[in-house]
Amino acid sequence: MPSRPYVLIALLALVAPSSALAEVRRCALPNGSIVFTDRRCDTIGGEERAAPTETAQLRSHRAACPRTLRDLAYEVRAAVDAHDVNRLASVYLWSGMGTRQGYALMDRLQAVVDRPLVDLQPIYPGTDEPYPTTVPLRPPTGLRLEQTSIRGGTPLRAVFGLRKHLGCWWIVEGGTRRVTPPPSVEDLPEPAPVPVD
Repeated sequence: MPSRPYVLIALLALVAPSSALAEVRRCALPNGSIVFTDRRCDTIGGEERAAPTETAQLRSHRAACPRTLRDLAYEVRAAVDAHDVNRLASVYLWSGMGTRQGYALMDRLQAVVDRPLVDLQPIYPGTDEPYPTTVPLRPPTGLRLEQTSIRGGTPLRAVFGLRKHLGCWWIVEGGTRRVTPPPSVEDLPEPAPVPVD
């Protein structure tokens, strides 16, 4: 019986060196590539490099879906400001859309994020005013993005409808239209003469 502990110690001694040999090393080769190996780096013509301790954060955490209209408006504004069509597409309700429609929609969304954003306003039912003078009884039915052309000369407007689906708010098809500029002073009709008594 006393030989059992010695056998166990001998087995552990045999296992320990092999586990040290199985260590994975990160080696930088002369051409700049990184190789992972269980051999020493100098045997493959490289130098051992430590793994980076911090990973870069690509984007901040966002909720899976906007639970409030404020969150949705924030996502739309952030997507346009960042010119990120994928971020804008992530808050679009894609239900029931085919492949051809999807590609066409992505082209329209790309056009929206390519243009500078001037203002983002809610559209309330029964009014075209972005900021009603009375407290609205119902939530907004759309979002209106006041934009300019890429060169900044022509005012444009993108309109998205709003839909609540599965507890989240989404944008849906609305349209993009050119804003008619207000008439200049030269375009206004001449005032009628006032008769003098």
